[in-house]
Amino acid sequence: MTSKLKSIIQGCVRGRKDAQEQLYRQYSGQFFAICLRYADNYEEAQDYLQEAFINIYSRIIQYGWKGSFEGWMKKIVINSVLQGIRKKRFMIPLVHDFPDNHDLFLPNAPTDLSESDLLGMIHELPRNYRIVFNLYAIEGYKHNEIAQMLNISENTSKSHLFRARTRLQEKVNNFYSKAKRRYRSSVL
Repeated sequence: MTSKLKSIIQGCVRGRKDAQEQLYRQYSGQFFAICLRYADNYEEAQDYLQEAFINIYSRIIQYGWKGSFEGWMKKIVINSVLQGIRKKRFMIPLVHDFPDNHDLFLPNAPTDLSESDLLGMIHELPRNYRIVFNLYAIEGYKHNEIAQMLNISENTSKSHLFRARTRLQEKVNNFYSKAKRRYRSSVL
């Protein structure tokens, strides 16, 4: 950790607005990207980010200077987003049993699929599926952790991931099929 970041953290602990502003400027872009992955729209992501930083500022004294400060904040951001989602009562648990050995990666994904295309496809997933997919595939949480965070069963988490992967595979296949058709029509 740099001495500048330590100074910013200490300023935030003391409640200094300039330190809070510096912290926000340094991390808001990175954390806004996380909020966008879970939100239904830009404005909702902005609300999640604002709530997350309020929580960071109010809990910064609890940091304890152990481990990654960025990781500590990221956990607060994700928990703030999930709390916002719970407030809206969008979570409708579905319980299904699925085996644990599902591959996360999408086989036969086209190599010309950009990161922004893939993120757009993920964003089009139903909210419950998207949330579990993001927590598992992008944030690296395990199903038991996701279940606790969302107040659902582990099987529901596995079910949502399975369905998210299935729908995402369909979207990738459709993308690839459309790309093939465009290529064929351009050479004919």
